[in-house]
Amino acid sequence: MGDMTICGRLLAAVLLLLAPVTAFAQDFPTKPIRLIVPFPPGGPNDIIARVIGQKISELARQPVIVDNRAGQGGVLGTDAVAKAAPDGYTVAIASAGALAISPSMEKVAYDTLNDLAPVTLVATVPEMLVVAANVPAKNMNELVALARAQPGKLNFASSGPGSLPHLACELFKLTAKIDIVHVPYRGAAPALNDLLGQQVQMTFLDLPVILPQIKAGALRPIALGGRERAPIAPDVPTTAEAGMPDLVIENWYGMVAPARTPPAILARLNQLATAAMADPIVKQKLAEQGLTLAGDTPEHFRDFIAADIRKWAKVIQDAGVVTTK
Repeated sequence: MGDMTICGRLLAAVLLLLAPVTAFAQDFPTKPIRLIVPFPPGGPNDIIARVIGQKISELARQPVIVDNRAGQGGVLGTDAVAKAAPDGYTVAIASAGALAISPSMEKVAYDTLNDLAPVTLVATVPEMLVVAANVPAKNMNELVALARAQPGKLNFASSGPGSLPHLACELFKLTAKIDIVHVPYRGAAPALNDLLGQQVQMTFLDLPVILPQIKAGALRPIALGGRERAPIAPDVPTTAEAGMPDLVIENWYGMVAPARTPPAILARLNQLATAAMADPIVKQKLAEQGLTLAGDTPEHFRDFIAADIRKWAKVIQDAGVVTTK
């Protein structure tokens, strides 16, 4: 009887401690939410944050303030979230680069899975493998054959060392067993300019970035790194259809909060974000950008991030990519 009384008292104490958190979660938010974008205005992260943030603001009846914190390929803004108070009022729309790739490429101040709390996967966008107009290859088989016939002669552009386009081409090299040379640039724009100027022969870039040049005939699409064909480019086969099922290259964007944010608050943020993503107007606006909305649980998103960390760490190791860790 004595033990049962003690257990009852302990349970009552635990419930008493949890009660304020639960009540807080039900009322959350009661003030503006700061939504950090780790890139300058105008990019995919920023577009996603502003479209979804506006809808969350309507649903929560509180302002959502977009705060652009650009620098170091998304690392600085992501670190700002990791160091914020774990109360749910500072979150970010972070990308694959800062969450899954940078920790294996360079020394960063945060540990993705220990210093950040996943809220939900928001959107994915496939990378497109394209070649310059003067490259004779018209499909994957012809491009691989051309590269094998001229080892070390073809160049691929990237938006910088350790960027997703860089590692996408490294994975392409490993998968196809070809020798092509990496030419890094400071961002996607100069890489795209030199590709259009035929100074380099190929690249992987986010589909929306290069779609206008494809439609204009200035670039030739070879394959899409997504799991399915893209509605905005339905004639372009996936890498799996082109014979390389392991060459899945997708950029992605997700909402994260500081670690130690109470689970009830994470659940409320998840509820708001997924409700915003379900809105038809939100879906339409982001589909026009070539983005596929996702939406999942914090637990599933954590597993998704962990798998992507392992994937790119292996590519970095197998390809012998030089890191600054």
